[in-house]
Amino acid sequence: MNRLLSRLSLDPYLLLLIATVALASVLPARGGFADIAGGAADAGIALLFFLHGARLSRAAIMDGARAWKLHLSVAALTFGLFPLIGLAVSVIPGLDPALATGVLFLTLLPSTVQSSIAFTSIAGGNVAAAVCSASFSNLAGIFVTPLLTALLITGRQSGFSSDPVVTITVQLLLPFLAGHFLRPWIGGLIARHKKVLGYVDRGSILLVVYTAFGAAVIDGLWSRIAFGELALIAGLSLAILALVLLAGAGLGRWLGFSREDRIVLIFCGSKKSLATGVPLAGVLFSQAQVGAIILPLIFFHQIQLMVCAALARRFAQAERLEAP
Repeated sequence: MNRLLSRLSLDPYLLLLIATVALASVLPARGGFADIAGGAADAGIALLFFLHGARLSRAAIMDGARAWKLHLSVAALTFGLFPLIGLAVSVIPGLDPALATGVLFLTLLPSTVQSSIAFTSIAGGNVAAAVCSASFSNLAGIFVTPLLTALLITGRQSGFSSDPVVTITVQLLLPFLAGHFLRPWIGGLIARHKKVLGYVDRGSILLVVYTAFGAAVIDGLWSRIAFGELALIAGLSLAILALVLLAGAGLGRWLGFSREDRIVLIFCGSKKSLATGVPLAGVLFSQAQVGAIILPLIFFHQIQLMVCAALARRFAQAERLEAP
């Protein structure tokens, strides 16, 4: 089964997300169980960012500072070009307001870590720079994404949290800093149990998705959104990704980056993190609206994996043909 999914460039975790959405659509959490699930989801978000902080090494931060030109270029795509495209797309007439907000929100998110590094490695790029760039992006996203959300979405979306600064500080920033400062004592433990903690990460996200979609279904999500709008979201996701990939390739050539660094710019600059986006949405938006808001992110997540997997293989093949 895993081999078949790999050939189809399907992320097995996406299937779990789809199953979670289906479960929440049929059996949403209600009453006291909804309160318990919501509290567990909040705790899971805090744990998720604690582990993010514990995994980020200070050596990676120091090494990354040396390639500042490349990292600034990735940031320009991630937090500059992407949001501009998101603003343009979010005003398309006829698109459900919550989905439009979701499209804009996904463009404000940081880059992924694991897939950016993996695709850079497959394509023959600068893996060390990809590790630093993706880590920097995720670290910046804790501050930049809420700020951009406040600037670009507040006032347009009534579901935005009324007190985001306190919520972000307590639920995201403090756990992240605690994990990072405890890294000298717990870093080895986390490294030894990386696989198990990966299940904790993904389980926390699935719980957030379940509670969010359950609340959205109770609020009438599927009665408002038509199949045609979901198809439109898929098409928009593909178009957004294509624009950023082309921009990354052009920017890398214009700045005179080496082939290896251009690959880093292309893959790190074109990704959006589902692992960061779902918890942030759970913190920044009301529970009833999170379900619709993260739908575009789920679509984009799978599309970026499929497209970038094919692109990475093409880069690798080109490198083998050019080798003496």
